[in-house]
Order: sequence, then structure tokens, then C-alpha cells
Amino acid sequence: MEVRLERSWKELLKDEFEKPYFEELTKFVKEEYKNCTVFPPPKFIFNALDSVPVDKVKVVILGQDPYHGPSQAHGLSFSVPDGVPLPPSLVNIYKEIRTDLGKDLPAGRQASRSGNLEHWAKQGVLLLNATLTVRAHQAGSHQNKGWELFTDAIIHRLAETREHLVFILWGNYAQRKGAFVDAGRHLVLKSAHPSPLSAFNGFFGSRPFSQANNYLKASGRTEIAW
Repeated sequence: MEVRLERSWKELLKDEFEKPYFEELTKFVKEEYKNCTVFPPPKFIFNALDSVPVDKVKVVILGQDPYHGPSQAHGLSFSVPDGVPLPPSLVNIYKEIRTDLGKDLPAGRQASRSGNLEHWAKQGVLLLNATLTVRAHQAGSHQNKGWELFTDAIIHRLAETREHLVFILWGNYAQRKGAFVDAGRHLVLKSAHPSPLSAFNGFFGSRPFSQANNYLKASGRTEIAW
């Protein structure tokens, strides 16, 4: 199956597509879409990459699985399409943005705020999940099928070919996945995950958004309008 992907990523990752694991992954994913309900819709599998060309990436935020509920996943980690209720982790991310940057919204708008983070992607934030597909209502169902090798390759290539990126690693899983990133070459921000189960154990008060912007500004690049 030909991989349809934004040109700069296709070039950067061309070797991965020829590897046996990717061929096996492709077969598995095609069968899953054929026989099960799988998220996100096929056109959004590579949405994170299609939304940010390689040379435009400034920040990488690592997630784990796509959302596995109806209409939630659209290929960007932590993001949901317009009109979909905010998942709990995203509610906490917005709370930290307000605390960190002093951005507050009127009470009426807070409840209706969109969870669509495409505006981050357009500014250079790569919202990358470790696994790019999932069965409906079965969290983790597409783990250990090859996606992790592919997304590891993405992180490796970015870390090796770019300089002064910001890697935001929320939770133990993301921190393990990004453990090899050279903190002398990039800014690596680690904290607890924004999930309600862990947000009070180090996510709240971690101020990743201001730290990212200060680093970008010091590197001569435009800050992110979070």
C-alpha cells in the first residue's frame, strides 16, 4: 500500500516504509479497518505529520493512543474535533495554560471551548501519538503492532536532523519514549501526565507553555499562541 503523506515526512521516513515491520503493520491496519470499527478515520491516520512539515516543527507533544470513542480521534494527540466534549486530560491542559500564561476565558466560553488543537499544529506543534490507530472502545488495542517503531523513528529523525526543538513529555510513557533526546541540543520538558489521575502529582504548576515559548524566543523563533 502506498503511503500518502506530506512530502517532507515521506522523504525523511522513506527507509521506514521498506522495512518488514512496516509491511506487517500495514497488513494489520488494513485488516482492522476492514473488519472492525477503528479510529481515527483513515484519512486522519497521519494527520499529525500532514499538518506540520518537517522544517516547520518547533514543539513535539507526545501522546500514547488515539481516543477510542466515537468522533473523538482525528490524528492529533490530545485533540478532538470541533463540537466534541473536552476529554478530561485536555480540560487539565487548558487549566494549566490559563495558570501558566494568565490566559482566562469568561465562564460561559470555558464550557464551550473547542478541543480542536489544529491551530497549534499550524504553528509548528507536532501532536504525535505513539500509536496511530485503535479499535473502538478498546484502549491499547493496536499497541505492539509496529506503530511504536514508526513513531520512534519520527522522534529520532527530528532529534538528529533539527536543533532547538521543544519536546514536551507528559507522563512516564512519553518520558521513556523520548529518553534518548539530547537535552543539550533541545529543550526537554518532563512532568506528570495531565490525566485527572496524575495531574496533581506534578502536571499542574509545571508551566510547559511559557517555558516552551521562552526557549523558542531565545532561539530566534516565533512563540506559540497557545
